[in-house]
Amino acid sequence: MNWLSHFSRIAWAASLVAVTADAEDFQGSTQELPYDQEVIFYSKAVARDPVAQLQKKIDSGEVKMKWDEQFGWLPALLDALQVPKSSQMLVFSKTSLQRRLISPHNPRSLFYNDDVYLGYIPGAPVMEVSAVDPKLGGIFYKIAQEKTDLPKLERDTDCLSCHGGPKTIGVPGHFLRSVITDRHGEIESQGDLGTVTHCTPMAERWGGWYVTGSHGGQMHRGNLFGDNTLEEAKLRPEEFGNLTDLSRFFDTSKYFGQGSDIVALMVLEHQAHMHNYITRLNYETQMMLSMYQHIRYLKHQEDAFLRYLLFKEEAPLSEAVAGNPEFVAAFVARGPRDAKGRSLRDFDLHTRLFKYPCSYLIYSEAFDHLPGVMRDRLLQRLYDILTGKDDDQQFALKEADRRAVLEILRETKANLPGYWKNGGTVAN
Repeated sequence: MNWLSHFSRIAWAASLVAVTADAEDFQGSTQELPYDQEVIFYSKAVARDPVAQLQKKIDSGEVKMKWDEQFGWLPALLDALQVPKSSQMLVFSKTSLQRRLISPHNPRSLFYNDDVYLGYIPGAPVMEVSAVDPKLGGIFYKIAQEKTDLPKLERDTDCLSCHGGPKTIGVPGHFLRSVITDRHGEIESQGDLGTVTHCTPMAERWGGWYVTGSHGGQMHRGNLFGDNTLEEAKLRPEEFGNLTDLSRFFDTSKYFGQGSDIVALMVLEHQAHMHNYITRLNYETQMMLSMYQHIRYLKHQEDAFLRYLLFKEEAPLSEAVAGNPEFVAAFVARGPRDAKGRSLRDFDLHTRLFKYPCSYLIYSEAFDHLPGVMRDRLLQRLYDILTGKDDDQQFALKEADRRAVLEILRETKANLPGYWKNGGTVAN
């Protein structure tokens, strides 16, 4: 162990003591972990995410990528990585490495599934692609928008300047921002409204984004840029909210998908932060085991993780939300279902995002690849919460929700410990 690495780990351990003093601190932690040093070795580690796997298939000739004269590699990548076209969202704030090409008249389009994210800007020389590696968290790539027989998705560490620090709770990951911009998409002074998760009230969401879909009288910051737009939106909300067509803002024919779906945005806000949580617990568990051979000091991190997993601090909806039915159908179809036809991917969209309050990412490879001691600990605590054995109010759910989540997981989650299958029922 070199002295610099040793010093960094001591600093991390000292910060951990401070973090555990306040359970809420972990949820918005700004302490960057030393993930590029020993134990994790992020930059040197071999990635095994879906993008890395695709590149191997391209190199071997197993996959042939078809160039599109208008959109370059975008359609082929969407197909190869099984990312639905209906997941398109559009961001016009200059918050990307290719910021000079982004504006309200030429927004960046984003597409995603559970593990992969693609960013396309009309006229840009490079496409941005990223994925969630089960062990490493967010991995970032770029691909030149040039016709070739052997396209290359190259790992890009420049993205970590934003995607590996405070906004991603100190680990390589993904996040969404809400910002106030001028008419060119530049962030105005004091215009950063913060990182958006499912805990963010709708009124503070989507600054710097276009938003399509219905949300009733609920206000948000989407579709607004330039002077006085917030005041105008309050006076004439019908002009900036509940939109289905964005053609008055820019040339929509330049884009592969349709609209900037409100439900796709809401799902992504939950998903990105949930993945960051999983990565953070993965890293901290490995570091803690390396230093102390136990994880007793991670109790507050576990608490915060479980609250987020169970949507305990979710901002409620005051009116129904409806988005692109193609996105909803594609998202729901991916979920395993129990004998009653229920899935953790079923939407509510009247008072909350999902019908059953437990994240579908509990099925993810990232969750399953948590160090065994942490995964087993979380499953035990979750079981105790759902059966009523743990009655701590920070995890309190309605009895019907506890029962439904317990029954769904029992039938659909692989490799659960035996006590999940054979244990008791939900306590009244």
